Amino acid sequence: MARTVWDSTVGKKTVMAVSGLIMLLYLVVHMIGNLKIFFGAGEFNHYAHWLRTVGEPFMHYEWTLWLVRVVLVVAVVAHAVSAYQLSRRDIRARPSKYVHKKPRASYATRTMRWGGIILGLFIVWHVLDLTTGHVHSGGFETGKPYQNVVDTFSTWYGNVIYIVAMLAVGLHIRHGFWSAAQTLGVGSRTRDRALKTTANALALLLTAGFLAVPVGVMTGVVS
Repeated sequence: MARTVWDSTVGKKTVMAVSGLIMLLYLVVHMIGNLKIFFGAGEFNHYAHWLRTVGEPFMHYEWTLWLVRVVLVVAVVAHAVSAYQLSRRDIRARPSKYVHKKPRASYATRTMRWGGIILGLFIVWHVLDLTTGHVHSGGFETGKPYQNVVDTFSTWYGNVIYIVAMLAVGLHIRHGFWSAAQTLGVGSRTRDRALKTTANALALLLTAGFLAVPVGVMTGVVS
């Protein structure tokens, strides 16, 4: 049954919708955590340490954090694979281009496709920069995330990469949230306006919330 569902177009769209909502929930929580940087190094570093001790003593040190990471990796892979397969299926279904193009649909499709690629590359860079420190500038300091964040956003390329990625996040959410609602059967004629408003509000809130950190470092509010 699982294979039958996965092989169907509806099944792949459902996987995309559910995995997308899981990532959206993570983004909301992650943004709230990021904003703690405005309360100082002590508060932010304490929050980062707390993430590794959630669930103790029942859960061992970092077990909860690794559980969250595993769920996120599964969600990202499922989202990317289903999106790719749906795109290939759509191309096979219409080998020749439409005579009359649909600009709006074409724009949304291109935005989601390129936005997904940008975000995929950003996730790799972000992990190597602030989690493992392999591409971090200024000398990565274990246990001092506040200083690591300041180091990253004290470089022009760190700001450019992050800002472009967060703009892509906003566009992805703006279209993806409404699309997920339609796939899961939540959308209707009477709810479409509310869903689109919610999608726009979420996209704006998350984009502004994430961009607040590099802007804070660039303006000296966070230093």
